[in-house]
Amino acid sequence: MTTPFQHEPGSATGPVPPPQCPAHGMGIGPGGLRRLYGPEAEADPEGLYEKLRAEHGTVAPVLLHHDVPAWLVLGHSENLHMTRTPSQFSRDSRRWRGLQDGSVAPDHPLAPLFTWQPVCSFAEGAEHERLRGAVTDSMARIDTRGVRRHINRYSNRLVNDFCRDGRAELVTQFAERLPMMVMCAIIGMPEEYNDRLVQAARDMTRGSETAVASNAYVIGALDRLVQRRREAPAEDFATWLVEHPAQLTDKEISEHLRVVLIVAYETTTNLIANVLRMVLTDPRFRARLSGGHMTVPEAVEQTLWDEPPFTSVLGRWAVGDTELGGQQIKAGDALIVGIAPANTDPAVRPDLSVSMEGNRAHLAFSSGPHECPGQDIGRAIADVGVDALLMRLPDLELGVDEEKLHWAGNFMSRHLVDLPAAFAPTPQQEIDAEPLPAVARSNAQADWQVSSPAAPRSTVPSPAGHLPAGAAGPYAEAGDGPAIPAQRGRPTLWQAVVRWWNGH
Repeated sequence: MTTPFQHEPGSATGPVPPPQCPAHGMGIGPGGLRRLYGPEAEADPEGLYEKLRAEHGTVAPVLLHHDVPAWLVLGHSENLHMTRTPSQFSRDSRRWRGLQDGSVAPDHPLAPLFTWQPVCSFAEGAEHERLRGAVTDSMARIDTRGVRRHINRYSNRLVNDFCRDGRAELVTQFAERLPMMVMCAIIGMPEEYNDRLVQAARDMTRGSETAVASNAYVIGALDRLVQRRREAPAEDFATWLVEHPAQLTDKEISEHLRVVLIVAYETTTNLIANVLRMVLTDPRFRARLSGGHMTVPEAVEQTLWDEPPFTSVLGRWAVGDTELGGQQIKAGDALIVGIAPANTDPAVRPDLSVSMEGNRAHLAFSSGPHECPGQDIGRAIADVGVDALLMRLPDLELGVDEEKLHWAGNFMSRHLVDLPAAFAPTPQQEIDAEPLPAVARSNAQADWQVSSPAAPRSTVPSPAGHLPAGAAGPYAEAGDGPAIPAQRGRPTLWQAVVRWWNGH
């Protein structure tokens, strides 16, 4: 099959539908290629994915902002191959011919996402190992139990702000605020937390005209932090990057802090909002959760399948001419990791109504050597935050008709604009004291499990190490991570079998 890009990447050519043509309003651009931005893509991304899958198969040619051509990878196995084969598909954006020939401008709306920086997410080989090693080593020093206490206290502080009102807007008053509060504390700059930082973090990933300015605001805050930690080390993530034997430069440190802060913030904000929407709009989902048949971590994992925080990610760049999904990919072509379409690939999910509990094969955090290293932090913020909110406001209900909910989106993410909720007014809860330090200078064993005060935590191991997909039990399958214990409800039949297996 020949490539549909009969031009250098970076400037799509071919006939453009006239304004009066119906195709003009259907997201069709030059060369008849579908746009991955604009009204159609934002209003119905799932529908767009299915059209592309029907027209092109598992890899489809699309147009990014300013009609820049790229390949959207729709298939689950094709995404795995691309993300796990850096020798063919590199993360180094400097390979993009569109950048080399100048057809993709430095002030492109997506520039904060693809402009090369000295960070592990753009590196390969030995340099990737050096930079990512500094990040993962520093993450390993986080006191995870302390972070969970930190998350719980911040969650309750946020609930205190609206619990007496009997109503709240859960996106702007909770989902958008909690992750930034926690991440600023972990990184070491709680004093920088403010509404402007929250707004900048959301704006810089949306391909807006102000994304470059928002990116500069975030970088400015992080540059100041690095300078402070050079002069006055503390017990935080920034200090550990400064002190790491890899000897990162100030620029490398601030850019890695930016990656950790923004990715953790954006994904967790969307994840919390999506879980809460499911709780408030899906009676079966809520019944399973409140009845003890599904834990909060399992609810989070199901949401990562159905509503991943990032729908797609730019990108990968072809090292040389190659083939993927029946398409001829040229050296220097840009490719997009299609997270949401991969999660609904009929080859892995022929029936989307079937529960995916216990199955972590989704691509919500990508895969391969560039898989998100901080995914367990995001899971912990969502698990503890949602659990704390539902414990405080168990009668939470949707405050408007479901049809009135609306989303804003771009090719990278689709997020709720607001989520109005109503509940019986409750008194504020006293928050004992300042949280314990979110990080501690000890190589603490990772322990991101979430325990709820509603029920004691089960410590019974799984006999086989895994649960079958859809099984309701004390643990969700954790792949290569720690198992996550149940939070609520009475022991299930599966728990009884596990206890019997272990001789209890």
